Amino acid sequence: MDLPSLALILQGALSPNPEERKAAEHSLNQFQYTPQHLVRLLQIIVDNNCDLSVRQVASIHFKNFIAKNWAPHEPNEQQKISQVDKDMVRDHILVFVAQVPPLLRVQLGECLKTIIHADYPEQWPHLLDWVKHNLQDQQVYGALFVLRILSRKYEFKSDEERTPVYRIVEETFHHLLNIFNRLVQIVNPSLEVADLIKLICKIFWSSIYLEIPKQLLAPNVFNAWMILFLNVLERPVPSEGEPADPEQRKSWGWWKVKKWTVHILNRLYTRFGDLKLQNPENRAFAQMFQKNYAGKILECHLNLLNRIRVGSYLPDRVTNLILQYLSNSISKNSMYNLLQPRLDVLLFEIVFPLMCFNDNDQKLWDEDPHEYVRKGYDIIEDLYSPRTASMDFVSELVRKRGKENLQKFIQFIVGIFKRYDETPVEYKPYRQKDGALLAIGALCDKLKQTEPYKSELERMLVQHVFPEFSSPVGHLRAKAAWVAGQYAHINFSDQNNFRKALHSVVSGLRDPELPVRVDSVFALRSFVEACRDLNEIRPILPQLLDEFFKLMNEVENEDLVFTLETIVDKFGEEMAPYALGLCQNLAAAFWRCMNTAEADEDADDPGALAAVGCLRAISTILESVSRLPHLFVQIEPTLLPIMRRMLTTDGQEVFEEVLEIVSYMTFFSPTISLEMWSLWPLMMEALADWAIDFFPNILVPLDNYISRGTAHFLTCKEPDYQQSLWSMISSIMADKNLEDGDIEPAPKLIEVVFQNCKGQVDHWVEPYLRITVERLRRAEKSYLKCLLVQVIADALYYNSSVTLSILHKLGVATEVFNLWFQMLQQVKKNGLRVNFKREHDKKVCCLGLTSLLALPADQLPGEALGRVFRATLDLLVAYKEQVAEAAKDEEAEDDDDMDGFQTDDEDDDGDGSDKEMGVDAEDGDEADSIRLQKLAAQARAFRPHDEDDDDSDDDFSDDEELQSPIDEVDPFVFFVDTIKVMQASDPLRFQNLTQTLEFQYQALANGVAQHADQRRVEIEKEKMEKVSAAATQ
Repeated sequence: MDLPSLALILQGALSPNPEERKAAEHSLNQFQYTPQHLVRLLQIIVDNNCDLSVRQVASIHFKNFIAKNWAPHEPNEQQKISQVDKDMVRDHILVFVAQVPPLLRVQLGECLKTIIHADYPEQWPHLLDWVKHNLQDQQVYGALFVLRILSRKYEFKSDEERTPVYRIVEETFHHLLNIFNRLVQIVNPSLEVADLIKLICKIFWSSIYLEIPKQLLAPNVFNAWMILFLNVLERPVPSEGEPADPEQRKSWGWWKVKKWTVHILNRLYTRFGDLKLQNPENRAFAQMFQKNYAGKILECHLNLLNRIRVGSYLPDRVTNLILQYLSNSISKNSMYNLLQPRLDVLLFEIVFPLMCFNDNDQKLWDEDPHEYVRKGYDIIEDLYSPRTASMDFVSELVRKRGKENLQKFIQFIVGIFKRYDETPVEYKPYRQKDGALLAIGALCDKLKQTEPYKSELERMLVQHVFPEFSSPVGHLRAKAAWVAGQYAHINFSDQNNFRKALHSVVSGLRDPELPVRVDSVFALRSFVEACRDLNEIRPILPQLLDEFFKLMNEVENEDLVFTLETIVDKFGEEMAPYALGLCQNLAAAFWRCMNTAEADEDADDPGALAAVGCLRAISTILESVSRLPHLFVQIEPTLLPIMRRMLTTDGQEVFEEVLEIVSYMTFFSPTISLEMWSLWPLMMEALADWAIDFFPNILVPLDNYISRGTAHFLTCKEPDYQQSLWSMISSIMADKNLEDGDIEPAPKLIEVVFQNCKGQVDHWVEPYLRITVERLRRAEKSYLKCLLVQVIADALYYNSSVTLSILHKLGVATEVFNLWFQMLQQVKKNGLRVNFKREHDKKVCCLGLTSLLALPADQLPGEALGRVFRATLDLLVAYKEQVAEAAKDEEAEDDDDMDGFQTDDEDDDGDGSDKEMGVDAEDGDEADSIRLQKLAAQARAFRPHDEDDDDSDDDFSDDEELQSPIDEVDPFVFFVDTIKVMQASDPLRFQNLTQTLEFQYQALANGVAQHADQRRVEIEKEKMEKVSAAATQ
């Protein structure tokens, strides 16, 4: 297609007529892969005689095509752009990038970024030569523009990936230094000069972000750069040309230069100039930086901040960065000594005023309260906020230099409180009072710990905070709620004061001003946590929940959901009457949040965070009513659409939370409905496609389906769940790309099938055993080996005769049993077992080995019988000791409600693979299954799969908490009953066995028999207790 025809089609893409637009886009798509198409687009983009709107359409199409097709996304994907066209584009884009208008330069910059990321240095080795040549020529802007993109490619790269940076610095930085030097010396510089300096700063920033290249560490080179940065920092911005409009002003080139300079100096100071952070080889640089530059930068920063004091302009981001630098200086003696003479002016005339409510706040409060709330709760905003940086500075000052500053600062705040109280209403310094309250809230941790303030907190709240709940000024009502929340946990000597604050915060939920309502919700969470007598809240609970949901309809804020979770947690089953309504409201809020998140691609969107919060709150509600199964039937229709949609790729961001809900619904519902069964294929598809990392989470609901819906699992043919499970497990266990740690849930699922479907899945025993043995041969991690051997034990318990004959048929019986016995005998230096460490492991092995003992002599010869008998006795004794130890530990914990929950820090077991889904394996209690899935999710956060040695035989685990048919089987009773059958059916064989036993094993056998009798009595007693408990309910 020739140029005029292409220009005509591009013109059509701008047509107001949808049909014409559609036809033009269709033509563009049709011709996009033809040779020279990309080159012609570029020709139109750079043609000054062509209409700018047409050039813009061409640039967008050009950018999108390059982003999609320049580099293949898949390994074997065919190249869509010919090498000739690529060479032509690379050569010409460099020439024109600086010449086109800024509107088009942005698009070409994006194209360059794509091309450089794909091609440099391998396919575009001459790029750096072009940059170097043009830095010395008239094309300085274009060269800097390209060098910025090139250096940014390596900004976050470390180690070998960073190597090209050294050549970039070697070849270009002395030219940059010369250009920078010339630019700084220009009298009355234009805005174009600011653009050039800004690009140099950005190139420098990208090159030193993670590490200072060695070429820059040479003292004379580094000093030359620092002289220039300090020059830029010190000199005032030009007085001419500064925009009056605040939005335009902060984007003005000279303020951008100032920002990037401060940014670079902060980075050098905090990352490379801090002696405490530096490793020995960089220590010399840190000492040099502290000695030669840190103090000078501090002085420049303080002078810049003085603009705020005298009412001049300083951009928020620059203020924030400077205060970060000052906060970092407080703990360093030399820097603090420099700061001290100017500290009072800084603290009381600059930092405190920044903490006060201001004109911009009032404007936003009045004109866009939703945006006011968003900004107040947005972590990203904190990076730019002078107020947050001021709070951090004050906190750091009283934390690190409290002796000389805390009293002085508090006296200043008290002075503001007094002046406020003494001033007539029409003249009250409301904004200063707001700043003082913010300061008191920000310092709460310090004040709660420090006398004499600690003792005065309640009086301070009553005198200076609580009155503002009824302030005529909205922002003070909001601030009072926030400060009250910060101090809700103190010990109130007069409970009426706590009550008054609580009721004031609750009233704040109905305030006419949205920010007051949101801050009240946030504060309420602290009051609910601190509340000792729930009767304070109980009578108003229905109204409270109503206000909540009104607010959730207005704003998407995860803190709202956190407060709701806290209330649900605190009231537990009392939430039953509200459970359905809560879930319906939360589901509606979830869909709203998802729609917002989809509309706004921003990853930090508050809607996306609030969506996760909604699902977590639903889980909390389901947990709180878990002993009321009928509620799950009512709630299911509300949650099904969420589960259906979010178990697909649409739900990747919330997959874990959705799986937790599926786990609750399949575990606590009276029965698993057909609608819930319809989720099974979705989980299987996800697992096959992209969700292997969530396999441990998916294990929980799959276990529930098989164990609680066994009949449906076994009989349903459309879909065939047994076949579906086999396809998934066999595919995962055969996949050589998956690590041992990735597939651990697979053998656990086979165990679930064998234990729950006894006598009903004979045809699956052989296929499952085959893949288990195949995977066992490749397994390296001891935990996976144990799980795979336990599948064989489960198969023996399922049907020992069939299993043994299959193992012989596969020709692996000797290999498998030799490995099993070898693993049983492995011990560490301290005598503890290397394998089968948990109660569950030992029990499964006991039941499997005991099942072998029931086989007739022709299947289990005498020698093998003796070997199995001894191994089982050893295991039973180890199991008994472990159960006793756990019971003792539990007593010692005084039935503490799960305080024994371990984290990585507390758990000295490196082979944390045993931590899949739940609570402490060796608790030995009949832990209420209510907490099961909650713990499952938490436990999965602590899943290191390393093979470090451990000294603990009672690992954190989950499987004992998952209900299983073997829970009802006592291994001691099962063993003794099996032996009695052998004694009755084949007395001679029994006699031969006992006569060949060593004395120690005879003693063990007697001990086990006695313990079995004891267990029979205990089991009978437990049954009677259950019956009587049920009768009294």
